[in-house]
Amino acid sequence: MILPTSGISLSAMESWITDMSLEQSLSADIVTAMKAKDQTKLTALRMLKTALTNKSIEKGRALESAEELQVVSMLVKQRRDSIEQFTRGGRQDLAAKEQEEIGILNGYLPASASDEEIAAAVTAAIAETGAASAKDMGKVMKAVMAGLAGKTVDGKKVSEAVKAKLA
Repeated sequence: MILPTSGISLSAMESWITDMSLEQSLSADIVTAMKAKDQTKLTALRMLKTALTNKSIEKGRALESAEELQVVSMLVKQRRDSIEQFTRGGRQDLAAKEQEEIGILNGYLPASASDEEIAAAVTAAIAETGAASAKDMGKVMKAVMAGLAGKTVDGKKVSEAVKAKLA
């Protein structure tokens, strides 16, 4: 990809770059990884591009940005599950490779919600829904996830925080 550089200010160029879709930036990053001969990054990026393409074909249309982020999140979750399995199986080399891929994929996700943000969202959701017991967990989870929209959130962390507050 050739960036238009002549006669364009740095701020205009930055906005042009941020306007690129995930797929465009992914293609540019694949080329960069190929030139740098970074095999781990290249493998992770190609896998992500394939997953995005497959999801787009499955939907029968181009993916919206929220759908693209769901695909990236799904791949990160798969990597976390693999790390758990590899660690149990004594394969630290494969677990380390998966961890590297998570680091690469996280670069395509919005910032993660901190533990403090999750705790604040849980407290607000409990107050909003009037939840009093573990039976109300579903309502609280829905409200928390809606409150943390736009951030990457680990559902397990949220679930544990809600259980702790409602217990």
